[in-house]
Amino acid sequence: MNRDRSQDFARDRRIVKTDEFSSVFRLRPVQRSAHFVLYTRINNLPHARLGVVAAKRLAPRAVTRNAIKRVTRELFRQTPLPGLDCIVRLAKPVNTKKAPASTAALKAAMRRELQQLFQTQKLPEAAP
Repeated sequence: MNRDRSQDFARDRRIVKTDEFSSVFRLRPVQRSAHFVLYTRINNLPHARLGVVAAKRLAPRAVTRNAIKRVTRELFRQTPLPGLDCIVRLAKPVNTKKAPASTAALKAAMRRELQQLFQTQKLPEAAP
């Protein structure tokens, strides 16, 4: 089965090692939204890589954290990005234990925020 590499999320497209996360976190946040912070660093690879950080204290339920990761990965795969290491970090609480764990409205709001973050990272046409 021959799959289009831009639509998968293979291990080489993930940031998995602690030192890789640390090297991107050392830089200043590139973009912020209501709930997320995006950190980026040029990686000198032909493709972008993604790391997602969703802390339990900001999203107490695993269902919510997993939804955040799924939506982030889906948008990352769909957005053509230059050779960057991108880390998306949840920075503000998205719900409480009293609210529903994952609703369509919550997912739609996350999708809008993340889409705006990734859109800002496209290379300009006349980049050197």
